[in-house]
Amino acid sequence: MKKKLLSVLLCVSMISALAAGCGSKESTSSEENGSDSSEATTLTMWLPPLDEDTETNFKNLLSGWEEENNCTVEMEIIPWQSYEERWATGVAGGETPDIGYMYVEMYPTYISSGLVMDLTDMVTDEDYEEYLFLDRGEMMGGLYGVPIVTGVPFVLYYNQDILDSLNEEAPETWEDFARICEEATQDTDGDGVIDQYGYAVGLNSGDMSNLYVLNSYIYSLLWQAGGDIYTDDLKEVAFNNEAGVEAIEFFKSLKPYMPENVMSLSGTDAFSTIFAEGKAAFGVTRSSSADETTFASDYPNLKNWDYVTSLKNVDYGTFGAADCLSVMTTSENPELALDLIKYITGSEFMTEYHKVAPGAPLTATEEYTGDPKMERIVSEDRDKWRPLQAGPCGSEILENYAAHIQSIMEGNMDVKEALDESAEYCNEVLNEYYAENE
Repeated sequence: MKKKLLSVLLCVSMISALAAGCGSKESTSSEENGSDSSEATTLTMWLPPLDEDTETNFKNLLSGWEEENNCTVEMEIIPWQSYEERWATGVAGGETPDIGYMYVEMYPTYISSGLVMDLTDMVTDEDYEEYLFLDRGEMMGGLYGVPIVTGVPFVLYYNQDILDSLNEEAPETWEDFARICEEATQDTDGDGVIDQYGYAVGLNSGDMSNLYVLNSYIYSLLWQAGGDIYTDDLKEVAFNNEAGVEAIEFFKSLKPYMPENVMSLSGTDAFSTIFAEGKAAFGVTRSSSADETTFASDYPNLKNWDYVTSLKNVDYGTFGAADCLSVMTTSENPELALDLIKYITGSEFMTEYHKVAPGAPLTATEEYTGDPKMERIVSEDRDKWRPLQAGPCGSEILENYAAHIQSIMEGNMDVKEALDESAEYCNEVLNEYYAENE
C-alpha cells in the first residue's frame, strides 16, 4: 500500500509541476486582459485541531496580516485520527494546500515525492536567531519546515519525597537512575508484596499509538547511548548497533523495578495511577508549560515532584516533537506562504495564541508565560531534547522496532537477536524503497 501511495505521490508531483506552469500562463493572460491586480490572494492551509477551536482562534489573530497582505487564508481543520489519510487521498486526487502542518513521520514520503519545498535559500541568519527551533525543521538534507508545536518533550519526573526517604538526589546518569530505581522498589507495608516501584512504566499502547512506548521510554535511552534509528545516509537502520543494543539492555535491566503488570499497563495509566499516586520514584509523560498548575488539580496525591529533562550516558537526549508548517511546491505563492508561516510562528501571533493554548515561546522575542518550574525545558535544557530523525518508511520501521522491543520485554527474545531481526526486515523495506525511488 505504501509503495502504491509513493508512486501516486511521485506522479502527482509531476502533474502538479505542470499545473503550476499552467497557472503562470493564466496569470499572464489575466494581466493582458486587464484584470484587477489588486484582487485578493487566497492561501490554503491544512491543520489538525491544535486547541478547542483552532480555526476561530487563528482567524481572529490573522485578520491584520490578511488585510496588510490583501490575502484570504482558508483553513481546513482535519481530525487527528484521519489526518494522514486526508493527506494521502488529497494528494492522490491532485489536491494540496499552500501550507501544510506535518509531523516528522509524514515528511519522508512527501519530501521524496517533491511536494514539500526546501526553504534553505528562503531564510536568513537572522531568522535562525529569531526562530529558536528553526534547526528542528532541518531533515533529509534541507530545511522543510518551520516548527509550530515544540517545547513539550517527554521528561523524567521524580517523587521528591521518595528520593528524600532514600537520601538520594535527582539522578543525572544511568547509573544514578538504576541505583535509585532498585532502592525505591519496596514492600512498604510489610505484607510481602511490592507496593512501591522504582519506575512507573506501561508497555501497552492503550488508547495511544503503538509508538507511544518509543516516545516515552526508548528514544531517550537510544540517544543517550549515542545511537539513532537510521545511519547518517538513511540507507539502513542503526538501532541494532552497539549503542542500540546497550540502550535496550539497560531498559530490560530495569524491568524488576517496574510494576508487575507492566506489559498490560498503558504508559498513560502507569503515570497517572502509579507515579502520580505516589507509588513510584519515577514516571515519564509529555511535559507541558502548565504542569505545575495542572498537576495540582489532576494529581492531588502528588505533593512534591520535580523532573529531569534528560539523563546522560554518553550524551543527553529525549523525545520532543517538532511539528512544522511547510510550504508545498504546488503553491503559486511560496514567498507569501512562507511569510504567513513566519507570522504565525512569530512573536506577535504566538504571544496572543499562547494565552489560549499554552506553549513554549518559538522566538527569541516572545516571553515565556508558563509555570516557572517548567521554564528550564525551553531555556537551559533546550539542547537536551530533539525530534525524531526523519527517514524513509518511518512508520513501518518504527512499528516493527516497537514490536520487537515488546517481545524482548515479554521475555520471548534476546536483545541482540530481536534487534537484528527487526533491522533485517527494516533494511529490506529500505532497499525496496530506494530501488523504486532512485
